[in-house]
Amino acid sequence: MTYCVAMMLDRGLIFMSDTRTNAGVDDVSRVKKVHTFEMPGERSMVLLSSGNLATTQAAIGLLEERSKAPDDRDPSIFRTQSMFQTAKLVGETLNEVVTNMRIHDDQPTAHAFSATLILGGQIAGSEPRLFLIYPEGNFIEAKSDNPFFQIGEIKYGRPILSRAYEQQMDFAEAAKLMLISFDSTLRSNLSVGLPIDMVIYNKDSFQIGPFRRFEEHDADFRAISLGWSDALKHAFARLPDLTITADQ
Repeated sequence: MTYCVAMMLDRGLIFMSDTRTNAGVDDVSRVKKVHTFEMPGERSMVLLSSGNLATTQAAIGLLEERSKAPDDRDPSIFRTQSMFQTAKLVGETLNEVVTNMRIHDDQPTAHAFSATLILGGQIAGSEPRLFLIYPEGNFIEAKSDNPFFQIGEIKYGRPILSRAYEQQMDFAEAAKLMLISFDSTLRSNLSVGLPIDMVIYNKDSFQIGPFRRFEEHDADFRAISLGWSDALKHAFARLPDLTITADQ
């Protein structure tokens, strides 16, 4: 299982992902799920991946292979004219991989090769944009009424995002909010695990970064996790008591 989050802010975009791909009793695997494509001064793009690992690696690998010599390769993620066109290309590539895998599988199942991606970035001459891309190749774009996307194990971390997100947040505030979302997910589902990768894109910088990895004993993550637990306990204690009678 996976948990990934990407968020739109006035200042740009922020992305966060766990690194766990398997959570068996004696077999825990980790892999980076944050992928970047950059042409300094012209475009910067980040992809988060969730789902079948073979599918996501094949799709990312195909995008990377076709971008190595963009003047000689078509389609290339470095030749699209807008982030919308980029999302369309990424969706088509993902669907191409999923379709090929299903064709060559002797006993295909509906979700055996399913994968979902989050794409965000900026191309010169336009604003930063954020997309959620489905295995069928279709996609939706983040707007003011849905300013962040989650993929993977989304249910445990969504409530805090929905309650506390503000588009005017700075990156430090947004990172703190996302880490609380991850902390709630880590406590509820063992298939999501540390380390957590974070990458920031500053609007109009056309340069991806800074990056940060939160390991198990990261002081900042531990302080946020413990502080959030204490805050919840104090908030709970301040709530009014219920009146319960004998016949209830």
